[in-house]
Amino acid sequence: MHTLLITGPGGAGRTTVAAATALAAARHGQRVLLLSGDIGDPLTALVGDPDAPGLRVARVDSGEEFRDELVALQQRGSALLGMVGARPLGAEEITELPGAEQFALLRALRRAAAAPDTDLVVVDMPPLHQTVATLALPAQLRRYLARLLPAERQAARALRPVLAQLAGVPMPAQWLYETAARWDEELATVQAVVEADTTELRLVAEPGPAATDALRLGRLGLALQQLPVSAVVANRMAPQDCADPWLAGLAAQQGKYAAEWAAELRVVPLAHLGRDPRGPQDLERLATDALLPEPPAPRRAWAVEDRRDTDGVLVWVVPLPGAHKSDLDLVRRGDELLLTAGPHRRIVPLPGALRRCTVSGAALADGELRVRFTPDPGLWPRTR
Repeated sequence: MHTLLITGPGGAGRTTVAAATALAAARHGQRVLLLSGDIGDPLTALVGDPDAPGLRVARVDSGEEFRDELVALQQRGSALLGMVGARPLGAEEITELPGAEQFALLRALRRAAAAPDTDLVVVDMPPLHQTVATLALPAQLRRYLARLLPAERQAARALRPVLAQLAGVPMPAQWLYETAARWDEELATVQAVVEADTTELRLVAEPGPAATDALRLGRLGLALQQLPVSAVVANRMAPQDCADPWLAGLAAQQGKYAAEWAAELRVVPLAHLGRDPRGPQDLERLATDALLPEPPAPRRAWAVEDRRDTDGVLVWVVPLPGAHKSDLDLVRRGDELLLTAGPHRRIVPLPGALRRCTVSGAALADGELRVRFTPDPGLWPRTR
């Protein structure tokens, strides 16, 4: 199954492009699921009932997801809550908290990736900066769980069943570790979907200086998470041969920035309708074959270059397209590297060979951060 995640700067028309992409794929015989968590459900008015039998539309209800999850969590921990005298909340008095939308979307993405009779899942993601944070969330939370509740350090594990029988209720630590293990399993499944070779990221933007700045920072965050972008849809393109001076100036500016994007990414131009898309007829006009997804390219790991014979170092190559030197910072801490790129931050484990080295420098050139590691004589295997 192919998963296509569509995002872009706020107000760029990503919902319309997601719907048009799903419709174009359904026209070509694919069984398509169009997924959105947008408040207000704009897809219903936009998609309507198009003449595409293979297209299904689903909306993520983050409020319902949050209530169901919290009620289930209370039920699993009912014995513990009873011990401390807590009164469980009823479903009707639960309102979602900030961040619930992200978790609901990730759960829906996990379910959609396993949906039967589906060839393509098109996901109308949140605005670009929120999408970067959402897609990074599974790996971040799994790291927190591993550090705060490491399964291998469960004290007196063998005594817990006995203590639970004596007390008549599950021991709090046992319940906590069981819950953490379940969360880790769910997060691992979502992370596998996000990082799969069959998952493609596509950006939507209206060519211009503001969009160019937003795309640069967004791509920087995605590259830091090793999530490549396959294409950018240059949306609402004005006609290039217009006689009106104002429209001609707008078209020239859009063409200039679209050409800059094309130097690094595949650009899919999408014409302006002259009005905001309002229904299925407008969507039919926008659903061109140019929007059809292409097979995603296999993702490449960050390479480690062995230059010990020439320079005495190993070099870790981290692709960061569009990065500026002032954007970057890195700190070595144990077997991890803390990388900062603009407003984005990631902690990554070092490959095995680099753990026996010290960081001796870094340089940015041609969109690549090259971190130099010098082998530590006390840790590096000796050769005759």
